Amino acid sequence: MDITTNAAGHLTIGGCDALALAQEFDTPAYIYDVAAIRQQIRAFAAVFEQRQVPYEVSYASKAFATVAMYQVAAQEHCHVDVVSGGELYTALKANFPAANISFHGNNKSEAELKAALAAGVGTIIVDNFYELDLLQGLLKATPEKQQNILLRLTPGISAHTHAYDQTGQTDSKFGFDLESGQAEQAAKLALAAPQLNLLGIHAHIGSQIFEVAGFQAAATKLLSVLKAWHQEFGFTPQVLNLGGGFGIRYTDGDDPLPAADFVDAILATLQETALPFAQPAIWIEPGRSIVGPAGYQLYRVGSRKDVPGLRPYVAVDGGMGDNIRPALYQAHYTAVKAATPQAPALETVHLVGKYCESGDILIDEAPLPATQPGDVIAVLATGAYGYSMASNYNRNPRPAVVFAENGQAKLVVRRETDADLVQNDLSYL
Repeated sequence: MDITTNAAGHLTIGGCDALALAQEFDTPAYIYDVAAIRQQIRAFAAVFEQRQVPYEVSYASKAFATVAMYQVAAQEHCHVDVVSGGELYTALKANFPAANISFHGNNKSEAELKAALAAGVGTIIVDNFYELDLLQGLLKATPEKQQNILLRLTPGISAHTHAYDQTGQTDSKFGFDLESGQAEQAAKLALAAPQLNLLGIHAHIGSQIFEVAGFQAAATKLLSVLKAWHQEFGFTPQVLNLGGGFGIRYTDGDDPLPAADFVDAILATLQETALPFAQPAIWIEPGRSIVGPAGYQLYRVGSRKDVPGLRPYVAVDGGMGDNIRPALYQAHYTAVKAATPQAPALETVHLVGKYCESGDILIDEAPLPATQPGDVIAVLATGAYGYSMASNYNRNPRPAVVFAENGQAKLVVRRETDADLVQNDLSYL
């Protein structure tokens, strides 16, 4: 794992001393290296530029959605996709350009679609026949308006990842199925609807994928669909959206390709295929690969339990409430002692949280140097799906979020207070 340190040997994040960050902002806390976010977005864009392929890098904001993150995405000229009315509201609150937003989701409500239309969302990615019909009904209220859409397809390709992270196989809640003819029927309906402008198609085969073969197979299959639709319907696609899911390194046992290399291999496959129409713009939707490696969680050590013959339990002041992924997905992480991140491990411990669940284990086998109560522990590569999936379980307030860049740290989400926990509660008496 890549670790940077300062002259004192302390872990640094965005040029800031991790111990100083813990002192200033308290723990637990989410810390983001903003320069790392920017670098990854630019690395994706560079691949398209080098191959001279029209494109959009659309940040999949479900990975981490805050006003500050949408602002950084806008600074980097990113497109973004949202999957709920709440994410849309947050993006608009950040003054993110609505024309550069695409709206995902397998069960968008009428209220969410109305909000998207009112805001001028650039693209709605239609997931099913119910939504196709609902969207057309809503557009009748504004007959002068035409809405850009993509059709989400399930290409029948399963990614090699956790079962909960697979989305491209036929048996999925997402998208129009290819094999049954649903996708073709949806295309006919969309092309016949005067207020819908079908830009192209979308597919997403899963998350935390290490092998490029699945992406290449999906790209080849989707191009064959577009060629068939061009021949059958005279449809000329403007967009082919290949989704995201590029894997990142959580532990030294992970060996993913650099995310930009994934894209380069996909583009090479696409450019080998002769097309009867002009090259459509290629969209990708990286989320985890943009913010995951850039994020850290800082905790303080509290209690310790030693049982003869068993691995010790070292508890920290956070846990499954601020990072549910180990309990939900059996996700693996790497932890270091922030004061001495390069120190050799002296023991392997269960690094556990404070929540009232036996499954509240952040890292089941964490090699660490000796620790004492009050030591700051940093868990690496937690930038994706930590904050966005956080909860108030056990009535614990959610942590603060801090952006660090060029040695400067800024609070971008304040730490919740106990008063925040009851602000929506109503008395029964």
